[in-house]
Amino acid sequence: MQHPIERLRAFVATVSAQVERAQRDGSEMGGNAGGNAAGNEAALLAALTAPLRDLVSHDDWLPESLARPHALYYQQHLLYGDPLDRFSLVSFVWGPGQQTPVHDHTVWGLIGVLRGAEIDQRFRQEAGRMVPDGEPVRLERGEVAAISPTLGDVHRVRNAYDDRVSVSIHLYGGNIGRIDRHVYDPQSGQAKPFVSGYSNAMVPNLWARPAA
Repeated sequence: MQHPIERLRAFVATVSAQVERAQRDGSEMGGNAGGNAAGNEAALLAALTAPLRDLVSHDDWLPESLARPHALYYQQHLLYGDPLDRFSLVSFVWGPGQQTPVHDHTVWGLIGVLRGAEIDQRFRQEAGRMVPDGEPVRLERGEVAAISPTLGDVHRVRNAYDDRVSVSIHLYGGNIGRIDRHVYDPQSGQAKPFVSGYSNAMVPNLWARPAA
């Protein structure tokens, strides 16, 4: 039987291999060595969607300490940060009714729902205001959605439930806790810079040998 931490470790290994392939292909084609060039992004997102869907279809691997909600704020826990900052894996823990402000990312990302459900509302700027870009999308457990500057990078996410916790797993094309990003005032459209950081002080040790 596979130990729960091995599932997470296997996913990280898959992401590392795919990002390295995207870097190599981008270098050979004269693209962005960081793997974020438009020519590589679509292929990378496609290659990583099924592995993330498989990861969130199993709810036996996330340490409980990284799935606990805060009474007032959603939590952003770092699960793994690539040593070269090429990608990061994060658990978002949504208390009942909690939501983000309208914000951007500046890098590609994949969102998979592990527990509960969440509502994703995209935004665009129009006449100096931030207005909804399409209808809100509900992501159920096991479903995966993509974001990026080329697909639509500004959105607001909230827990679909007012009476229970939801947890989603986010994979980003950079160290999302260190990246300079923006939150937007919906009425004025004004952008305010921010760096999100992380809620947790310790990350899982993927390389320790599991206890027998």
